[in-house]
Amino acid sequence: MPGQTDATPRQRVLATLYGERTGDIPVTAYECFVPSCTFERQVRNRGLCIVYRFNSYRTFFRTVKTRTLQYTDEAGRFLVRTEFETPHGTLWTLAEPRGSTSWLREHLFKTPDDYRALLYLVRDTDAVPEYAAAASVLENLGEDYLVRDNLPLEPLQSLISSIYMDATQFSYEWIDNRDELLLLYEAFADLNRRIYPMVAEGPLQVVNYGGNVVPQIIGRELFESHYLPHYAEAAEILHRKGKRLGSHFDADNTPIMDLIGRSALDYVEAYDPGMSPGLGYAREMFGDRTIWINWPSAWHHHDKEHAASLTRTLVEDEGRSGRLIIGVTEDMPSDRWKELLSGIMDGVDEADRRSESNP
Repeated sequence: MPGQTDATPRQRVLATLYGERTGDIPVTAYECFVPSCTFERQVRNRGLCIVYRFNSYRTFFRTVKTRTLQYTDEAGRFLVRTEFETPHGTLWTLAEPRGSTSWLREHLFKTPDDYRALLYLVRDTDAVPEYAAAASVLENLGEDYLVRDNLPLEPLQSLISSIYMDATQFSYEWIDNRDELLLLYEAFADLNRRIYPMVAEGPLQVVNYGGNVVPQIIGRELFESHYLPHYAEAAEILHRKGKRLGSHFDADNTPIMDLIGRSALDYVEAYDPGMSPGLGYAREMFGDRTIWINWPSAWHHHDKEHAASLTRTLVEDEGRSGRLIIGVTEDMPSDRWKELLSGIMDGVDEADRRSESNP
């Protein structure tokens, strides 16, 4: 890239997350969106940093026994049923793997009779460090990769975006059986608090806490009372060890942007300026936090040249604050990801050239 420093892709991303200026806008993509191939090598040579997500700890059940059954149903769908045997009954999920993702067809929660078993399941969960494995991945992948650690979902988000129940079930249960949900919430919080120090002591510098919050479901009050305190608690422990903490906000964040700006998070990841307000307003709300955007999913239908133009506008609108990362954090069309990623890289290059000619 024009004006590129001698810093590696990983170093440029880290510098941006730590508030240092490198002269470049880093471009990143999750590992699952850029398969190993000639093109992948070419864009890495242009400065693309691949984000490899890896936990520095492992969770397990102390006493709960699990069993997995795989089968094809009458409609030809390949399904995976996972059973969890607790003293209060057997729970199960039903998933349909599809490519790089999986559709969860049945959650653990079926009826309110399941609450005792669900609570046992959460309380039976424990965690241990996996530092050697994390350090090995970090070393083996090298400087073209950022290896990112991950805390579990936020305690309340664990009831909305996990195997426990879906958003509709959560909404009804929040009205009908809130006390039961709050017991689960506290159990998740206790588990997360045991994991914070493990991640703080681990070898990875950048940590995501949960994510996929949908403000239109939980609202401002719940986000402020049941999310912000956990970000603060985790950040206090991680910051002592020099870690950077963020979360994955890929929905329409309009209702909670000022609250995100008051949070203890260091960066806002997966922010989509095609769905949420533009970068100018986001910068006003988020202050000096790094905004690590998802290149807007609504733009995936554009050709390479238009993708480059849109990317250049994003960079220029941000005003080269030194606190912007352009990321690919959501699926791109399988037949167009090369063209789109080329356009993104071209747009950053064009913005760099313009910046050099107009210092």
